[in-house]
Amino acid sequence: MTDAADVSIEQYRAAARAWVEENLERRPPGEATQLKPWDLEEQSPEELARQRALQRRLHEAGYAGITWPVEYGGQGLTREHEQAFLKEAAGFLLPDLGIAGGATFGVCAPTMLAHATPAFLRRVIPRVLSGDLIVSQFFSDPDAGSDLAAVRTQAVRDGDRWILTGSKIWSSGAYYADAGMCLARTNWDVPKHRGLTWFLVPTDADGLTIERIRQINDDSEFCQEFLDGVELTDDDLIGEVNAGWSVTQTMLLYERGAGSAGGGASKGAGVRADLLELVDSVGGLDDPEVRDLVARIHVDDLVRSSLGRRLLALMTADMDNAGNLASYGKLASGVYDPIRANRVLRVAGRSGIAWESPDDPGAVAALGLLNSRFMAIAGGTAQMQRNTIGERVLGLPREPSFDRSKPFRDVVRDSQSWSGSVG
Repeated sequence: MTDAADVSIEQYRAAARAWVEENLERRPPGEATQLKPWDLEEQSPEELARQRALQRRLHEAGYAGITWPVEYGGQGLTREHEQAFLKEAAGFLLPDLGIAGGATFGVCAPTMLAHATPAFLRRVIPRVLSGDLIVSQFFSDPDAGSDLAAVRTQAVRDGDRWILTGSKIWSSGAYYADAGMCLARTNWDVPKHRGLTWFLVPTDADGLTIERIRQINDDSEFCQEFLDGVELTDDDLIGEVNAGWSVTQTMLLYERGAGSAGGGASKGAGVRADLLELVDSVGGLDDPEVRDLVARIHVDDLVRSSLGRRLLALMTADMDNAGNLASYGKLASGVYDPIRANRVLRVAGRSGIAWESPDDPGAVAALGLLNSRFMAIAGGTAQMQRNTIGERVLGLPREPSFDRSKPFRDVVRDSQSWSGSVG
């Protein structure tokens, strides 16, 4: 794509329409817009390679990184250009790099663009755009989940090298990713928020072991990583040494949807297709109880969609506060997803207990219930979202904290005998 900035949005959209019709497959009617996170587990290495190749074709045509800086391989265009392309491509199969691919493009790369050095970005971002670098999030430690600033995975400088030791957990899709964006402690003698640094860790690095975690839904897309003397250099730094908390805040902003083009808000006015398919499969259209459940689910879906659009408008108008406002959407998902899943399973009835095929609507309803607590935990628990809203949006007093001003080394030591008293 050449001189795209010099053409109108209408001309750009027409060119995009011609390209997608010539280069992409049409989406089968009723098919979801992307693979479910757990689907990629069943895909062959050949299928992943095919998706990478499709991403490369998209990049070469100028339709990857549409709003990203030109100097790092993007197109440097506006959000309107990006929306124009996405609208034209909505009926076609775009590259799908699974849940780690979603994190790469939606969270990790935007965070890198905000904090990494130009030299790092020139080396890394073009590989992301071409599908050659899928990045997982090496975020939580086994003993530091919601309290991310308490991570104990450490990076120690040894001459011109950094030596990383510790463990990360709940890393989605790390088993097929090419690298992990890793939060490590680089200073134990300052308060916990001020001694953190981010690194890009190749998944084939010596000393790194990745193990998959079998979940309640029989999926294993979550992973745990063990770092045993992994060697990196300053070239692998993302942001400044010991300034990793500001990088973390940016990452959380993107993870909670504040930077997405669509903001996670759906404008659909009709009853969702998955629910209609389920009702039809159980013959529940004339059942008063089923109709009541469908009505309740649909009304709540509409309210949640309206909330998403309202939040997107507020975040767009106040980007300095966008990460805090995004907590409302995250909290809504964490609270409502289990309620919706429970109602859907009630609609499914017996078909949600036993089924012939994992693709049966009843099986999908059962899996939805098993997955329904995900958003109440991942990316910050519902309790953490309430704290953020209370303290940073509503201006309520902070919760008492015994460790905010102590050197983290002393916090770890004192935790061995902590009685629960704050005073």
